[in-house]
Amino acid sequence: MKKQIKLELIWTFLEVSKDGYAIFDADDKLIYSNDVFADIFCFTFDPNHPISFDQTVRNAYSKKRGINIETDDIEAWLGYVETVRRQREFRLFEVDLVNGRWMLFSEQLLPSGELLVQAKDITTQKLLENQLSNSIQTLNDLALTDELTQLPNRRSFVQSVESELSRCARKNGDITMLILDLDHFKSINDTFGHPAGDEVLKKVSQVLLTTLRQYDIIGRIGGEEFAVFLGTSSQLEASEIAERLRMQIAATEFYYNTELIPLTTSIGMTTQSCKNSFEQLYSSADEALYQAKAQGRNQVRTYTPTP
Repeated sequence: MKKQIKLELIWTFLEVSKDGYAIFDADDKLIYSNDVFADIFCFTFDPNHPISFDQTVRNAYSKKRGINIETDDIEAWLGYVETVRRQREFRLFEVDLVNGRWMLFSEQLLPSGELLVQAKDITTQKLLENQLSNSIQTLNDLALTDELTQLPNRRSFVQSVESELSRCARKNGDITMLILDLDHFKSINDTFGHPAGDEVLKKVSQVLLTTLRQYDIIGRIGGEEFAVFLGTSSQLEASEIAERLRMQIAATEFYYNTELIPLTTSIGMTTQSCKNSFEQLYSSADEALYQAKAQGRNQVRTYTPTP
């Protein structure tokens, strides 16, 4: 008597549960389904006419309901499912539905062959998970992006260059680093104000983006200083790019509140083997930049090792 009452309570629980429940027999015929599970696959459960697992899927697929199956060949998809279904005593997996909901499915296989399937709605959890993931990505982007110019910041620039150096070291080619320093930038801030200086920095960033190649690495590494990493390139080609940058910045008209702000840049460059470190490249380009500024500014100077 008590056993009968317990069974009735279990069936009542399954019927009123917000989770979907189904039982498939050893021949994969559906012998029980509550309304929630039936609604997921868009069918009406009839214990007198049991349908197979394949039929439940085909039915939902034909009505564009149920599991979001991104294929034009439902038979091939079912063939794949057969290779993973009923292969373990217990299986847990997530699936998204055509209507945008997410379900957590569990399958419990009994020794006698019956398969108990539970489907739990985890849409809210997935939305929160996606929001958290997006927030983390946004914070990561902010940590690697210069707020003013939206160029990669020093940290991001260093990471990108070191990654490229690791990749190209196997080819043993030559690469170039440029360091650009805007001439007399302090006097721009003193004369026109810091908002004017900010606008100049943003405009220079746009000049860099439009003048350089898509695969070149650009970064604002501090104050009025920018850096450019050119992939495998000869010294001659790099010199031409650096000179084009210098000329483009000098030729660009920088206005702030209708006032024209004259601007030039000094550039230090070094072309070395891929096997050199970021620190070696940066130090050499920085030394060349010092020479460009010491010799009158508004020019490109190439690093020459001391004999």
